[in-house]
Amino acid sequence: MSEYTWIGLDVHADSITAAILEGNREEPEVIKLSSDLMKVRRLFRRLSEKAPVRACYEASGAGFVIQRVLTNYGFHCEVIAPSLIPRKPGDRRKTDRLDAVMLAKLYRSGHLTSVHVPTEDVEALRRLLRLRYTYQSYCKATKHRISGMLRAHGFVFTESKSTWTIKHRQWLAKLRLELKGPIQSALAIELEHLEHLETQREALDAELECFARSSTCRQRVEALCCLRGVRTLTALTLLCEIDDVRRFRTPRAVMAYFGLVPSERSSGERERKGPITKAGNTHARRLLVEAAWNNRHRNSADLILRRRRQGQPPAVVAIAMKAQHRLYKKFWRLDQRKHRQVAITAVARELCGFIWAILNAVSQHTTT
Repeated sequence: MSEYTWIGLDVHADSITAAILEGNREEPEVIKLSSDLMKVRRLFRRLSEKAPVRACYEASGAGFVIQRVLTNYGFHCEVIAPSLIPRKPGDRRKTDRLDAVMLAKLYRSGHLTSVHVPTEDVEALRRLLRLRYTYQSYCKATKHRISGMLRAHGFVFTESKSTWTIKHRQWLAKLRLELKGPIQSALAIELEHLEHLETQREALDAELECFARSSTCRQRVEALCCLRGVRTLTALTLLCEIDDVRRFRTPRAVMAYFGLVPSERSSGERERKGPITKAGNTHARRLLVEAAWNNRHRNSADLILRRRRQGQPPAVVAIAMKAQHRLYKKFWRLDQRKHRQVAITAVARELCGFIWAILNAVSQHTTT
């Protein structure tokens, strides 16, 4: 332990507070720097002349820029999961200095958990995927505003039960021409805004489709699409969130990564399990739950699945077939005695295991 210099960094947009623990010293030296990364590099270079440097900072809006810069210069730096940092319940003081000192001491004692740092390309693709989901939510909110505005003025679509179909959009276009006054202007503006959002979303879909067909993603995306309920966008999102599947030793680690395992507060002879932890990325977990809903049917879209599975490795097809039958039986077995949402969540959790198996099968097929 005395062979290293331990540094805890509290990173902000305009300043960086560094707590430096040299060897077995109890009280660290605290230095406040500007956000200039060259000054941080000079500090690390000066400290590395005495002993190897080990540094860490919390994952935040600062991203992985500092970690990548320090790693490129040959320094060891890790990004820490904030939710897994041990904290004293009675501690009511929080400053940049105290946070940096706490990180340095806990990092030296080995009580911190680091997060996986993706490559710059994977991180950029994650941003593009999350932007697409943002535009999807914008479209949904605009549709709700249009429906609510028309309902408040007595205009209700009754030609069919479904809305935002071709027939419903034709009704809106006709209504836009017939209305007069402020309500007509409001409807016209909202419809134009919705058209703009849908155009942007379609452009993002086309861009993501190109990435899915690239040499780095195509094989894994097509393999995941062999599963029922998984299409290109879902497969690409799961790939970006999982990144390197080899960092998960077991399927349960993937389930925990997406927050689909139950929480637990057991003590002594009493065992108490609660709802799922909901850790990890919310969008990826939502996509897994949506994919799980498709597995409540036995023979739906079999022709489409057979087409997707053509040309895939036999091991991948076998895993997909096993998932198709197992997840269907699991859903109906749980649906008879539990709430349907609980059954779907259990199916989504088990779907993670099949995703882990397929990605490992693809990696083994590639290496051979």
